[in-house]
Amino acid sequence: MIATSDQISRHFPVMLAEVLTALSPVAGGVYVDGTFGAGGYTRGILAASDCKVIAIDRDPDAIANGAAVVAEAKGRLQLVRGTFGEMKAIIENLGLAKVQGVVLDIGVSSMQIDEASRGFSFMREGPLDMRMGQAGKSAADYVNALDAEDLAQIIFILGEEPRSRSIAKAIVSARSEAPLLTTLDLVKAVERATGPQRMKDRTHPATRTFQALRIHVNAELDELAQALEAAEEILDVGGRLVVVTFHSLEDRIVKRFFAARSGALPTNSRHMPASHDGPKPSFELLFKGHQEAGAEEMLDNPRSRSAKLRAGIRTAADKFVFDARAMAVPSIERKRH
Repeated sequence: MIATSDQISRHFPVMLAEVLTALSPVAGGVYVDGTFGAGGYTRGILAASDCKVIAIDRDPDAIANGAAVVAEAKGRLQLVRGTFGEMKAIIENLGLAKVQGVVLDIGVSSMQIDEASRGFSFMREGPLDMRMGQAGKSAADYVNALDAEDLAQIIFILGEEPRSRSIAKAIVSARSEAPLLTTLDLVKAVERATGPQRMKDRTHPATRTFQALRIHVNAELDELAQALEAAEEILDVGGRLVVVTFHSLEDRIVKRFFAARSGALPTNSRHMPASHDGPKPSFELLFKGHQEAGAEEMLDNPRSRSAKLRAGIRTAADKFVFDARAMAVPSIERKRH
């Protein structure tokens, strides 16, 4: 569904000022916006400097809606449909070897959440979909086919939901009566295990289950790890990687990536003596730890309250060997509870 101009105008890019400061775009540079969405970061980068942007999004609606931004950019923007994990192949297909910056805003966009037909939100009834790219298996496919143990693992690991077993059993019980086809169907199934939301509860009982299924459907954490590795490979010396995350699983991966690549996280086995012959740091941290949105932005844009920004500058060192486990990417098959 094509977004209206009003819907796009209501999209606020999170921590835009902080992102632009960290990215520091320069004239003549090429920058990758791996999560185009409504184009907030891309517009900001293009306005900040006479540079070029390669913007990526897996959502065909985002690509269609972005046509106006491409026209406004007058040849300085190339908008490509794909995942940010594919950015290395994407820039190579465009005839580039290196870029001067990469920015990633991880997670579902507010425009996707606001569109009931996309099935991301438990607050809006719609088909139980959750596919960012609108292709492949939907959330409904998984909740109606997986056994209780697999569902429990997904909800526990990707949603960090302590009631995952009882919720999974409730889902299996509910679907035995009728397939779960809408977001409301899933909410009612979850509430069989948790009860409805109480007045004193700040978080809806279905929140973590929806988060877990969305991450699983879109393989978000694997994509994030692949995107970080790709950014490490395509960034020129002095190029900057800026990442904004919104929940602990995402941030844990980004934090460990930067810690390992900057030399702050030992890469030696705990069973072996430390070695000084390991890989040289491929990133220099732009600042220690993470940055958060300012108080005013948190008031104006509630989505920014959970945002964490981390950033690094690419050194001349070789890239590291990819290790998903070392980056804290959870494995459903490996972890049991």
